[in-house]
Amino acid sequence: MNPLSVTSLNEKIKSLLEVTFEAISVEGEISSVTYHNSGHIYFSIKDEKSALRCVMWRSNASKLKFRLEKGEHIVVFGNIGVYTPRGEYQLIARSIEPYGKGSLALAFEQMKKRLSAKGYFDRAGKKPIPLFPSIVAVVTAQGGAALQDMTRVAARRWPLSEIVLFDTPVQGEGAAESIARAIAEADEYGADVIVVGRGGGSIEDLWAFNEEPVADAIFRAKTPVVSAVGHEVDTLISDFVADLRAPTPSAAMEMILPDADEMLFTLDELEERMRNREREILSRKSSELDEIQRALKNVSVQRRLKMLQESFVRVEHDLDEVMRYRLSSLSETTLPVERRLSEAMSFVLKSKSSQIERVCDILRMNDPRHKIKEGWAEVSKDGRRVPLSSLAIGDTVVLADADNVVEAVVREKREIAKGENHIWNSKKG
Repeated sequence: MNPLSVTSLNEKIKSLLEVTFEAISVEGEISSVTYHNSGHIYFSIKDEKSALRCVMWRSNASKLKFRLEKGEHIVVFGNIGVYTPRGEYQLIARSIEPYGKGSLALAFEQMKKRLSAKGYFDRAGKKPIPLFPSIVAVVTAQGGAALQDMTRVAARRWPLSEIVLFDTPVQGEGAAESIARAIAEADEYGADVIVVGRGGGSIEDLWAFNEEPVADAIFRAKTPVVSAVGHEVDTLISDFVADLRAPTPSAAMEMILPDADEMLFTLDELEERMRNREREILSRKSSELDEIQRALKNVSVQRRLKMLQESFVRVEHDLDEVMRYRLSSLSETTLPVERRLSEAMSFVLKSKSSQIERVCDILRMNDPRHKIKEGWAEVSKDGRRVPLSSLAIGDTVVLADADNVVEAVVREKREIAKGENHIWNSKKG
């Protein structure tokens, strides 16, 4: 028998193994894993007794929904390949599934765990939804039923809000990146709230909302984001990252927009409550005002003046009583004085009366009328006694003696020389 070369033996083994084990599935626990820069994945699986080296080329690795981690129990679908230069064989993986559950379920749990560790789900970072949003940005497909449901509900509940669509594919290759860009554009638009959503579907149809680019865009948005994907039973990564989760797209509008009818009812109720409150306040303030008026009246100037006046009246009455009492008390002590005073006054009056009678006698004795001798008269002009030297021709004078009064007019006046007879002779001129 001719001996085989090493290369020939390895090639025969390669042909035999690769043909025999062309499509197999192997389960085992990942003992090591390396993600290469080239995109290939190198890993090993083991059981209680053996280990098997595996590789997944980049073309298949890009389709893997979850990340291989040490310790995971997986099922590898592929074929045996032999590396001839070293005579080593390995399992070339075409697809990998978690043992006992789907790959998407595992990928979901891994993504959820990773983003939770980054703080994407923290309630403290959630932004509040405005009560009355003016602009609602909707990130969804333009022709989808979700958009029609949302616009219908918005028009019914709160027609004052403006709905702005940011059209984007919501499933398929590249959908996650497109949704992330639409969220960023809506965030820059200046809307009050962003609704990211689509209608129901399979887990594969909804998977774009489980991918990290969408989670990053929601987390980075400054505008509050509402996740409204699928049906109520569907739970996605976007639901955990968003500020609010809605079970359906139409429910999202029900949750973020106020009900116009309910608002009108509330306004009517508030108006009635306000009126009742106004009446209550007015009644209370009126009572307080009455109390203040009574208090002011008690301390007012008029009140104080009246009190002072009453006080003066009492003082006057008391003083009058005191004076009456004092006078009554003093009257007894003043009676002797009064009698002595009366006697003294009587004596003085009698004395003065005597003096007056003597003065009257003297006045009568000195009355000019009694002093005028016969043939002499008192001359007066304008009611006053005047000397003859003051008279002028034409003056009217009154001549009076003790018994008669004569009115005369001065016709002539001359002076009497010394030694001349004072008897007037009218015949002499």
